Amino acid sequence: MSTHEREITEPVALTRPDGRLDPAAVGWSRRPLHDTALPGRWGRRKKWEYWCFTTPTHLVAVTVSHLDYMAVNGVYFLEYGGTELEVSTMAPFGPGVRLPDSLDGSDITVASGKVRVSVLREAGGTRVRATCPTSEGPLTADLFAALPEGHESMNVVIPWDDRRYQFTSKQVARPAEGTLTLGGRSFAFDGGWAVLDHGRGRWPYDTLWNWGAASGTSAGRTIGLQFGGKWTDGTGMTENAVLVDGRLTKIGADLAWEYDPADFRAPWRIHAPGAVDLVFTPFHERHVKTDALLLANHTHQLFGHYAGTIHPDEGPALEVDGLLGWAEQVRMRW
Repeated sequence: MSTHEREITEPVALTRPDGRLDPAAVGWSRRPLHDTALPGRWGRRKKWEYWCFTTPTHLVAVTVSHLDYMAVNGVYFLEYGGTELEVSTMAPFGPGVRLPDSLDGSDITVASGKVRVSVLREAGGTRVRATCPTSEGPLTADLFAALPEGHESMNVVIPWDDRRYQFTSKQVARPAEGTLTLGGRSFAFDGGWAVLDHGRGRWPYDTLWNWGAASGTSAGRTIGLQFGGKWTDGTGMTENAVLVDGRLTKIGADLAWEYDPADFRAPWRIHAPGAVDLVFTPFHERHVKTDALLLANHTHQLFGHYAGTIHPDEGPALEVDGLLGWAEQVRMRW
């Protein structure tokens, strides 16, 4: 599917020296090319790494973030039909949390509060380790997200204006392996999938978004889905793409998100002509509502399966079925 958006093929700085968005940075790329250093005024910068590792029976998500005035770090574990737990810490001004300016920057180690996380670059991919106490006993995760040669990703700059902008790298369908232990139980992630949401930018204070992602195989093909909505409306850019056997198809169109805010567990439909037409059927809802003065979050994150049709650039339309992932609506005041 063709897109009007400019494809970036050479390294570029996200901002000018004064911290304003550099117009040359607006576009998308198949691999991370942006230097996302955020000079200038303190207070509106948002930096985060969100990793989610999924299997047919369980998943874990690890978050490290620094919002200038607050660091929020957490671990979420779900055993489908069984154990669910979430441990998070909020640290004013984020002491001990330092996130690199770009994806090829330094390793990340967070050792403040209950949640300990390290994100380490290794040959062939990224290792994510996390530990925290839980109501079920100590949780320890040692996971690896492979990055196969030539595996493409959705990297894009969303421009609200020259003072408000976001670079995001969404990496889906990365092969996963590793183990998580919880109390006396062990959960394997070999043969699973990893998704990365890497973000750097300056955001409006009040934001509403949709995000959907999935990874898996269907009819012998490796498929990744990456969709966003609401937060990109009116910017001229989207974060929408499909991945087939490691090759990215960029979707420039805004997607229609059809779901019932009164019943998030009902099926969702996500579609755009000539791009995708998918039904997402949830099996579990993660609902989070917090209000910490400057920081408020209302999340409805649904885990489930995608089925329907996608249209990659190369080859005919593909039918996908039973692709595990999530879809969410999030309202942030931050």
